[in-house]
Amino acid sequence: MTVAGIVFSNIHDRNIPELTSRRTMASVPFGCRYRFIDFTLSNMVNSNIYTIHVITHYNYQSLMDHIGSGKDWDLARRSGGIKILPPYITAYDNNRNALYATRLEALKSVHNAINHMKEEYVVMSDCDVICNVDLNDLIRDHIASGADMTLAVKHMTLTPERARISILYESDENGRITDGLPYPADFSGEADVSLNIVVMSRTYLQQIVLDAIAHDYTSMTRDVILRQREHRNFRVYHYDGYFACVSSLAEYYRCNMELLTNDFARTSLFGEKNRPVYTKIRNSSPTYYSQNSSVRDSLIADGCVIEGTVENSVIFRGVKVSRNSTVRNSILMQDTYVGENVLLNGVITDKNVLIRDGRMLSGCDAQPFYVEKGKMI
Repeated sequence: MTVAGIVFSNIHDRNIPELTSRRTMASVPFGCRYRFIDFTLSNMVNSNIYTIHVITHYNYQSLMDHIGSGKDWDLARRSGGIKILPPYITAYDNNRNALYATRLEALKSVHNAINHMKEEYVVMSDCDVICNVDLNDLIRDHIASGADMTLAVKHMTLTPERARISILYESDENGRITDGLPYPADFSGEADVSLNIVVMSRTYLQQIVLDAIAHDYTSMTRDVILRQREHRNFRVYHYDGYFACVSSLAEYYRCNMELLTNDFARTSLFGEKNRPVYTKIRNSSPTYYSQNSSVRDSLIADGCVIEGTVENSVIFRGVKVSRNSTVRNSILMQDTYVGENVLLNGVITDKNVLIRDGRMLSGCDAQPFYVEKGKMI
C-alpha cells in the first residue's frame, strides 16, 4: 500500500488577513516555534507518507523558505519527497487565468500533476489543521470499510460563530454520511465537525477532478459529497484528540494562549509517543535570562534575551524584552525587540517589530492589539 499527501496551503488566507497579507496560511507562526503546516506535514510523515504535494496560491515565498528541501521532515528524498505545486502549471490548466477559491478548484488547477501520481491512495489536508492524528489508523479504517471517501471529523459543541466557519456532517450508525451542512449561518449545539482531512483512492480522485472539469464543479462538499452521497459510500472517521482550526485573529490568539493553560491541548499535540511535531531547525543559542528577569506561565523559544518580566505569553525565537519592561498575555513573533519601560498586554507582534522605550500597548481576548511585520512604534 502506497500513499501520497496533498496539502492546500492558501485555502483559508482570508480568515486572518492581518497575518496572511505577506505569507500563506500554511506559514503562519504558531506555538512559539512552529508554523501551521508543521502539524500537517508531521501527521503525514509520522504515518509514513513521504510523497507530499503542497498546492500554493500566492505569497508562498515564506512557505518555500520554511520548507526548504524538506530535510527537517525527512522529505529530502531522491524518490518522493515534498513538491511545491504553483497554481496553474500550464496554460491548459487555466484558460480563464483566475485564481482558485476552493479545494476542488485547487485540484483542478494541478490535475496534470495528479494524473502523474502512482500511489494507491491519497490523503488531502488543509494546512491549518492543528492536531496530531494517526493517519495510518484513518487509512486502515478507510480500506476496511470499502468506502469511496473517508473524512475525519470530531464531535464538538459549537457556537454560531464557530459553526459559520465549519463543515458539519451527519452519519448513520455505520458511519456512512447521510447529510452535510457546510458553513451554516444559524447553527449551535453538538455536531460532527470536519477536520478537512480526507482519504480516497488515487483513481477516484482523478475521476472527481475530471468530472469537476467537465461539469464546472467548484465545491468538493456541495458538488461531490452532498450531490453523490446516496450513490457513493462516503464515511466519517471520528478523531478524539485536540483539534483547532483558526478562523480569525482572535481565534489565533485564543489557540496560542490555550497552549499555556490547557494540559489536554499540549499533551495531545506534543506528548504523543512516536508522533513528534517537526519544524525547521535553527541552531540558535539558548535563551538568556538576566538576573532581574521574571518569567511565569509562558512559552519561550531559543535565541531570546529576557531582561524584563514575561507572564502568560508566547515568545518566538530571537525576541528581546529589555529592562523594566513587562509583557503579559501577548504573542511576540520572531525578532521582535521590546525597548525599556514598555508595557504590553494582549498584544500580537509580527516578525521584526520594534517597540521603542516607554510605549504602552494593550488589547483584549476578543480584539488583540496587532502590530504588523517590520513596524516601528
